[in-house]
Amino acid sequence: MSRKLLLSAAFGVLVAGYLALSGYAYVHDTAYASQAAEARAPSAQAAAIRDVLNRNACYYCHSTKTELPAYAKLPGIAQLSQHDVERGLRHFRIDALYRSLEQGTTVPQADIAKIESVVQNGTMPPAAFRAVHWSTGLTEEDQAMLLAWIADVRKAHYATQGVSAAFANDPVQPLPQSVPVDARKVALGQRLFHDPRLSSDNTVSCASCHGLNTGGVDNRKRSAGVGGQLGGVNAPTVFNAVFNHAQFWDGRAATLQGQAGGPPLNPVEMASVSWDQIIGKLKQDTEFSRSFEAVYPQGWTGMNITDAIAEFEKTLLTPSRFDAYLRGDRTALNAQELRGYQLFKQNRCATCHVGVNLGGQSYERMGRTGDYFAARGEALTDADKGRANVTHDPLDLYHFKVPGLRNVELTAPYFHDGSVKDLHQAVRDMAKYEVGTKLSEADVNAIVAFLKTLTGTYTPALATAR
Repeated sequence: MSRKLLLSAAFGVLVAGYLALSGYAYVHDTAYASQAAEARAPSAQAAAIRDVLNRNACYYCHSTKTELPAYAKLPGIAQLSQHDVERGLRHFRIDALYRSLEQGTTVPQADIAKIESVVQNGTMPPAAFRAVHWSTGLTEEDQAMLLAWIADVRKAHYATQGVSAAFANDPVQPLPQSVPVDARKVALGQRLFHDPRLSSDNTVSCASCHGLNTGGVDNRKRSAGVGGQLGGVNAPTVFNAVFNHAQFWDGRAATLQGQAGGPPLNPVEMASVSWDQIIGKLKQDTEFSRSFEAVYPQGWTGMNITDAIAEFEKTLLTPSRFDAYLRGDRTALNAQELRGYQLFKQNRCATCHVGVNLGGQSYERMGRTGDYFAARGEALTDADKGRANVTHDPLDLYHFKVPGLRNVELTAPYFHDGSVKDLHQAVRDMAKYEVGTKLSEADVNAIVAFLKTLTGTYTPALATAR
């Protein structure tokens, strides 16, 4: 047989294989979408959005619960499928969004920002995926439906009261002007926040690592606790933490109160052995005990102490020039800062740094598009495992709660490990390891100029609590 005939035969086999594979995928994908569409949904809109996602087979690479079709086990295809799924899950897990559509609960804020980004940029489903999965590909009607749904969700659940109409559908929002609090608890919490008696040797208070005159942090790579012991991570800011969906880098505390209960009993931080030890010291303060029992008739307990501290921390808000801009003051930002905000959104920073705190709404992998830890040049630590330390799920390895960006100008060093001292370098690293792009220095400077507009003003709690 001639070489030409061999090549023709080989080409024919490849074409036949491609057509067979694509045909199988078409039957599988359309059958799955049709069957899934029969499931009840809490609203017509939820059903329509779910159906768009299913018709485009988003579940293939972005759901932890998907069983891939039989052809995905074939040699070669299996390796490619595994690579695509691992990459897809590293960037976005869609399961929480599906649950929201099924149960009628609020869709996570970062999820809709990611959906919005891929719709606007036309990046999903990828061209290589569509080449095999012929039934996929967002139509203009699909795109319009998704963007309208996102706007509806933001208006109903995430837009801040008083935001300018021009920015009501932005992925980031201005800070609320206040948070409802009990002024009596705030006063007690403020005293406790600054009280070193919460530590075993009466040397460390909450304010030691979360200084209210230093951006809510201590500007150390790792915080120093009792006896000079160093913690495992960089201290996150306490300012605006009330808006985070969870607390600590690994999200191990669901609430501010849960967070407040951690450091006092942590052997490295405040090193008290029990709440009884702490309470024994506080009870000796007759005046403070009288004030405390007037608000908490049950008296001193760990739950009451942390409740008061959390109530105080709710008042740690820092409105900035950027908030004035989002509320309609077009003169609040200059041209360079406005350009930085546009670049911030264009480079997909606002798919994770969302909401009123520009972050704190999701867990993301440190090093989605590059190996951050290899480049760091330091040995891995237990703290580097991130969210996986809490969930023990391998998929959560190296995932951390996205930090809020307010006052980021003041909160160096950066990242969970405090490895970067300069804000410009932090922006470069995030672009490289999270987005997979290299920013020009002009763009870095513009983004940093924008980030500095997030430096806000804290008004002491007792002047604002009511």
